[in-house]
Amino acid sequence: MTTVAVLDAGSGNVRSAVRALEAAGAQVHLTAQPQYLLAADGLVVPGVGAFASVMDELRAVGAPAIIADRLERGMPVLGICVGLQVMFEQGTEHGVTAEGLGLWNGSVTKLSAPVVPHMGWTTVQPPAGSLLFNGITDEHFYFVHSYAAHTAPSTGEATYAEHGEKFIAAVEDGPLSAVQFHPEKSGRAGLKLLANWIDSLDASHI
Repeated sequence: MTTVAVLDAGSGNVRSAVRALEAAGAQVHLTAQPQYLLAADGLVVPGVGAFASVMDELRAVGAPAIIADRLERGMPVLGICVGLQVMFEQGTEHGVTAEGLGLWNGSVTKLSAPVVPHMGWTTVQPPAGSLLFNGITDEHFYFVHSYAAHTAPSTGEATYAEHGEKFIAAVEDGPLSAVQFHPEKSGRAGLKLLANWIDSLDASHI
């Protein structure tokens, strides 16, 4: 069975992500142990809270080096929510700018919208040929966030959504993918997206 490690860096309750990945067909381990994070077929990087605090949590368990090591070897990584945001160069919240992982160029800033946070169900606009969104058409995904990346990175393919303004809802860039929404809270569409990602882990072994 395909193995997925969910990074346990202390960023809130990630049990729902573990259950959703299991329902989508993976054998899942919630762990901060490097040997499991490096060896699993796929690594999920969740993130709950402020950009700077999530980065502190990732550094505390050595995650930046683990993520970089996996990507250098072509081993898939999936970021969720702030786990997408920290893949960019920096994030600014409450006037404080923090350094991200820098895997994608660009920054994360506050949404410009009549109501913030953006909380609820929103459709997305994936590019043609998207692996993550294969077989998912005109579906809604569940978002909870006040900050977002607004410009697509120079590598990979971006999926967009709108809340007051256009923002990045997902990026697919070789072994590195990430989504701003919560697939584990997005019902059937979210499970299908996770199953698509898990299927891609099997394909990467061929």
